[in-house]
Amino acid sequence: MVRTEQLTAPLAYHGEGPVRSEAWGGLRRLDMLAGDVLSLAPDGTVARRHIDTVVAAVRPRRRGGAVIGVERGFALEDTDGTMTILEPLWSDDRVRMNEGGCDPDGRFHCGSAATDGREGTGPPYRLDPDGSATAVLDGVTVSNGLAWSPDGSRAHYADTATDRVDVLDHDREGGPTGRRPFVVAPAGPDAPGRPDGLTVDAEGGVGVALYDGGAVHRYAPDGTLDEVVELPVTKATACTFGGPALDRPFITTSREHLPPDAQPRAGALFTRTPGVRGRAVREFAG
Repeated sequence: MVRTEQLTAPLAYHGEGPVRSEAWGGLRRLDMLAGDVLSLAPDGTVARRHIDTVVAAVRPRRRGGAVIGVERGFALEDTDGTMTILEPLWSDDRVRMNEGGCDPDGRFHCGSAATDGREGTGPPYRLDPDGSATAVLDGVTVSNGLAWSPDGSRAHYADTATDRVDVLDHDREGGPTGRRPFVVAPAGPDAPGRPDGLTVDAEGGVGVALYDGGAVHRYAPDGTLDEVVELPVTKATACTFGGPALDRPFITTSREHLPPDAQPRAGALFTRTPGVRGRAVREFAG
């Protein structure tokens, strides 16, 4: 077991989506249900910027700025900070964006989820550099962690409602294909939580945040459980690598559905001692 240390105060109600970019000079993460992006500077200070009702995922753009998953679609940030929210992809106010990332071809994928738990209503959408958006998978309920292998040939993906992390082949023309289980989270009263956000490191290992499990599990490329990172709070939501050498893990947490006086550190950002290295984030080509 590996333990963590708290890096910031519990600034987020539902912390999510950490990502580091050299262009930003540090780490960005989300207070998802507040619609805010939290930027962590090297000196430890945190700046908060409100974007939309919900902010689900953020990635850098090659031209500067960022692409962002917002409540019902996508937004683009320019280098001067100007924010443009694109046309909504749906009108149902019971569905929101949830998590995402960029593929090796520079397209931004962001999943969705129904807030009332309806099955099959949370497909991921792909935003192409020309601004067009397409749903890319069917039969998804809570579209969550998404990250590609170092060589870009495979994508690891969690539909949280299935208690699985799946692997898909990356097909530039046809979209993700060959979906199959990678790992299955054990079920039952002693289960370690449900798979939420995930990251793929430089060795092809997959780190999975376990919501309600108070841990991040690292799986080797063959699906073998390789490491367990314990947290002092139960709701781990997502993980990434940061620091100049990309060898410092960061883990976001949530206090959603917790009583007001429970787990006072929930919503903080956590880190641990350096180990395996991550990869530089893939950027949006638009």
